[in-house]
Order: sequence, then C-alpha cells, then structure tokens
Amino acid sequence: MTDRFDAADLARAVQAGVLQPGQDRALLDFLQRQPQARPSFQLAHVAYYFGAMLIIAAMGWLLNEAWMRIGDAALLAIALLYMGALTLAGLILWRRGLQIPGGLLGAAAVSLTPLAAFAAQRLLGWWPLEAGLDYHDYYVYVRGGWLTMEVATLLVGLAMLRLLPFPFIVMPMALALWFMSMDLTEWVYGTPFEWAERCRVSLWFGLAVILASLLADGRSRRDFAFWGYFAGLLAFWGGLSLMDSDSELGKALYCLINLVLIGCAVALRRPLFMVFGALGVAGYLGHLVHRVFQDSLGFPLIVSLIGLGLIALGIAYQKRREGLTAAMRERLPEGLLRLLPALRR
Repeated sequence: MTDRFDAADLARAVQAGVLQPGQDRALLDFLQRQPQARPSFQLAHVAYYFGAMLIIAAMGWLLNEAWMRIGDAALLAIALLYMGALTLAGLILWRRGLQIPGGLLGAAAVSLTPLAAFAAQRLLGWWPLEAGLDYHDYYVYVRGGWLTMEVATLLVGLAMLRLLPFPFIVMPMALALWFMSMDLTEWVYGTPFEWAERCRVSLWFGLAVILASLLADGRSRRDFAFWGYFAGLLAFWGGLSLMDSDSELGKALYCLINLVLIGCAVALRRPLFMVFGALGVAGYLGHLVHRVFQDSLGFPLIVSLIGLGLIALGIAYQKRREGLTAAMRERLPEGLLRLLPALRR
C-alpha cells in the first residue's frame, strides 16, 4: 500500500479533515510494517519476477537438453524433485508473509508440469507422438498429442492455487490454455488441417476462456482473472486477426468486434481489452488509409495521426474512466449485473 500513498498524501488528508492530527504518522508507520502482498514496480519485485522467470527458463527449457541424456526415469525424478522443492520453499515464504516470492516459486513449480508429464508418458510407453519429437518441440509445433501435458498443467495449477492463492500461478495455466487452443485443431479437424481451421478453433476457444474468466472475475480479493483474460484474448484476438478476409464487410466487422473489446475495457475496468481492441481498430484504420493513400506521401502522416489519436484516446479514457464505466453500467440490464460479479466491483 505504501507504494500508492506517502506522507504527503496523508498530510493532505489531515488538512482535509479526513484524519486527525497524528493519525497520518501512525497510519504510515503501520502500512510500512506490513508485508507487501501486491506486486508493484519496485526493485525488489522486479528482482522477484526476473528470478522466477530465470528459474522457469532454466529448468523448463535449458536444462532439458542435458537431462534428456540421462533417461526418462531420471528426467521424471528430477522434475518431480524440483517441483516439490519449489513448492515447499514457496509455502515457507508464504507463511512468513513473503507472499510475492512464495507465490512466484509456486508458479515456477507449475511451469515444470509439462516436463514431468512428458517424461512420465515416455517412461510408461504412452507417448502418442512420433519418436523424433522432444520436449522443446512442445513450444514450437502444434500437435494434438501435447494435450495431456496441457491438461496436467491445468490440474497441477488448480491444486497449487489451493496451497498458494497467488494470481501469477495462473500464468503457466494461461500459457497451457493458449497452447491447447492450437493443439485442439488437430483433434477437431484431423490432419492435415488448414490455417483457417486453426484460426477458427483459436477464436472460439479464446472466447470460451474469456467468458470463464468473466464469470470468475470479482469473486476474490485477488485478481485471478487477469491471466485468464490474457490467454483468452491472445487466442480469440489472434485467431480473429489472422483470418483472411477479401471482403470489406468482413474487415468492417473485424473493426466492430474490436470496438466491442474497447467497450468491454470500459465496462469491466480492464485495460487489457483496450490494448487488444485499440490494436485491432488501428489495424483496420491503417487498411483504410492504405487503400485511400496508397503510394502517397501522405500515408506516413496519416498513420502518425492515427497513432496520436490513439494516445489522445487513452489520455481521455484515463481522465474519465470512472464516469464512463458508471454510465455504461447504468445502461446494462440488472439481470446481467447480478450474473457477472465483475460488474459490481
């Protein structure tokens, strides 16, 4: 909390009569003694996250090359050992009030689940893919056989959230969901599958993840929905944007859908929707400008003006977001407000 309030803010509260003289100092001292439970842009927190990402990269990717030489049994044993050690260390830190580093270690443990599932399948003779595919190909190729690894990651992630209810643990689960949206294409259409089919599966799968995150949003003091939104938007917006459309009507519909995403950002107070929606609208405007000003010296000028317009839109939204959100929510049906807890925040 002290990253959002300082002594000057509390002094102004005393001047305004909100706090009694002396209460500002006592409140500031109390807040400074509390362990930081929310991530913020502080050097310690940057170090926490950077360290966690190094652990995830080292054990989930870099060391895999060395471990593969010692056999599937040793690979599974080492993966499980590291998962257990990271979980135990995370629990110890969590119980000591260090929730951010503890939760990050839990996320690192979850990120090792695909490696453990990979080794277990090979050891038990259940590996469904061709022999030439190794673990690092999981991050490169779309294959329906990866689904077991992705489902295992989701199950372990859910169990870890019960132990360490830290939102970043949803990140490896969101990554698994994103991969699943692509790997399901082979199950739905078989092989070979077309690019358009992959885009359609990604779009509908992403939409389902967004709706599931929307229903979960606002049901907890911690923001577990963010990474679900992120994975859903990646799959939905990515599939939508990569669809080929020779029709101007289809491109206009694409712009309209992105405007709806911007509206969702206002209603839900989720800037993530604004980012994806603004990118889509900017892409459509760039398409229109390219058609009108093709081979014209005015083309870069118009694109620059679009960029300035988006910045101005962001500034205007930042200044008026509370009023815009309130106005939009007043127009929503009461039944929808009751159904979606996120809209009551």
